[in-house]
Amino acid sequence: MANCNTFTAIILFLTLATVGKTQPVPPQRQPILLQRIPTPTGTVGPETIKFDRSGAGPYTGVSDGRIVRWNSTQNRWINFAVTTPNRTGCEGPFDHTLTESRCGRPLGLSFNQKTRELYMADAYFGLLKVGPNGGVARQLASAAQGKRFGFTNAVVVDQNTGIVYFTDSSARFPRPLFPLIIATRDDTGRLLKFDPKTNAVTVLANKLMFPNGVALTRNGEFLLVAETTNNRILKYRLKSSGPGNPVGRIGVFAKLPGQPDNINRNKDGGFWVALISSVVPNYTGLGLAARLDRNGKVVEILRDQFGTRFKAASDVLENRGSLWVGSSTEPAVVRLAA
Repeated sequence: MANCNTFTAIILFLTLATVGKTQPVPPQRQPILLQRIPTPTGTVGPETIKFDRSGAGPYTGVSDGRIVRWNSTQNRWINFAVTTPNRTGCEGPFDHTLTESRCGRPLGLSFNQKTRELYMADAYFGLLKVGPNGGVARQLASAAQGKRFGFTNAVVVDQNTGIVYFTDSSARFPRPLFPLIIATRDDTGRLLKFDPKTNAVTVLANKLMFPNGVALTRNGEFLLVAETTNNRILKYRLKSSGPGNPVGRIGVFAKLPGQPDNINRNKDGGFWVALISSVVPNYTGLGLAARLDRNGKVVEILRDQFGTRFKAASDVLENRGSLWVGSSTEPAVVRLAA
């Protein structure tokens, strides 16, 4: 299996091959580092960052299969949930890619703020949820239309309806081989919906190339999904606005100067998109994120000079005047000035 440096080189090459040289360069900013919180000993990959309705957190999933919550008063991580009860041999300072298919690898997280339930997308165990007190999560779905999920990735809850939207990134390649999804232009990814009232799973779109992060527009008109391979954000219409714009219509919301991971709505109704990699003309440093306005225009790029502070950003969440950054490979969560 290729190591992390090899995967990074593959991603960089593919980004260089797909980013247009004539794309306008948006304003760039290197944010001030406020805090770096190491993940629990022996773990890496705080993929997604979330806070509960009381403001507690951040919550994140790590490489040994745990979902943990940061307790700022005690200055330590507290175990909150797991996606499988089979935990023997899961924790320790070793390569968790060897055990994650058994121990779980929680990636996407999203709270239903009304019920305080936490929904999670585990790369191996599908869509799950856990109650406000945490513990062992309950599996809600592991297949759709008779086809098992291959790489469950991101999840978002509609706070008005309780409907859950999530992605299955590939039917062909498991999570550790994600660069091959890009390299082979695999199109077996799916965008899905789960209705907690009926427990029904619906396939909204298929033949997607590495569908990744998901987010809802402020008015709930569109569901956004990051299509990593194609360096873009797609929009899936949830509300009809006339005969020419029916529910289910898919279009391009944003073209990006790099490969997107998770996407989160910001306080202005626009979005932060974490960039796995970024190549922009006359650009110095690695990309952390792109900030989009509500129409999908890239209005700012956050950069990390020479990659000395952070690598492989997977999530950027704006919360109480700070930007919280997760990573698929780093052993820390980072807080930046917004």
